[in-house]
Amino acid sequence: MDIISSALHDAFSPFALSFVLAAIGLNVHFGYTGLLNFGQAAFCAVGAYAMGVSVASFDLPLIVGIFFGLVASALLALVLGVPTLRLRADYLAIATIAAAEIARLVFSTSFKEYFNARDGVSGFTRGFRDINPLPDFNGQFLTFSRNDWWVMTVGWVLVALTCIFLWLLMRSPWGRVLRSIREDEEAVRSLGKNVYSYKMQALVLGGVIGAFGGFIGGLGLASVQPDSFNTDFTFIAFTMLILGGAARILGPVVGAVLFWGVLSGVGSTLARLSSGDNPIIPPDLMGSDQVSNVRFMLAGLALMLLMIYRPQGIFGDRKEIALDAR
Repeated sequence: MDIISSALHDAFSPFALSFVLAAIGLNVHFGYTGLLNFGQAAFCAVGAYAMGVSVASFDLPLIVGIFFGLVASALLALVLGVPTLRLRADYLAIATIAAAEIARLVFSTSFKEYFNARDGVSGFTRGFRDINPLPDFNGQFLTFSRNDWWVMTVGWVLVALTCIFLWLLMRSPWGRVLRSIREDEEAVRSLGKNVYSYKMQALVLGGVIGAFGGFIGGLGLASVQPDSFNTDFTFIAFTMLILGGAARILGPVVGAVLFWGVLSGVGSTLARLSSGDNPIIPPDLMGSDQVSNVRFMLAGLALMLLMIYRPQGIFGDRKEIALDAR
């Protein structure tokens, strides 16, 4: 039961929620429009830092900090999209992965009076916690604290509203144009549509959704640290998207929950099998300090098998990932 409890905890935790929203944003980019954004971590980081610094350093209301975070993520999308979206898809991929690493290094080494280097930004959650209407559990309830439950409540409501919004949006003429761009960009251009403008709008929208992931992650951890937004962040979000199915509204949500749940369950199982006086797994084969690395190795193997035998993911369609990189 401890293994199941641990898996459910990690699958629905505030930390997992940040990846859910990041993966939903990637779904707008990759799944619906065919944009190769390998720097979603940058959008999450910029949004989270803008919110945290606004509240912690300038004593602004949290809602103002969130507004600044959304504006910052939209501006980042414009900066990245203006020079690259008229070119082939791989140029955007290179620009976004570089931007994510640049952002992480800037937050780690520059403006230390605001970003606090690797210690990160903290002290911005008081206003959010003050409006928590949930009762005091006098400790924990189902392994989550009162503040965790508040972040999860807001986060999952936000996920639900975002999914409903995207479901309506992708059924609209605007959403159908995005799907058409993914399938055949030249055909859409021949019909008089401004492909560049639609791509830019999709890039901004997905980046803003990613910023919400940064907000939830920061509020859940009560801090924003640069190492939380390394390159692994984006590729884990991509893994979740592919697992659930690209261009499906619930694909990234289900993919993220399954990924963290299974990863946690496998880690807890391996930890039990490799610990104790008489471990089932010999120490020469795997020590208890190697469990974390082994579980990611197994996750990578599972992802490879998934791409071989079911590349469309759980809910997806093969055509949704058959992109012609232009």
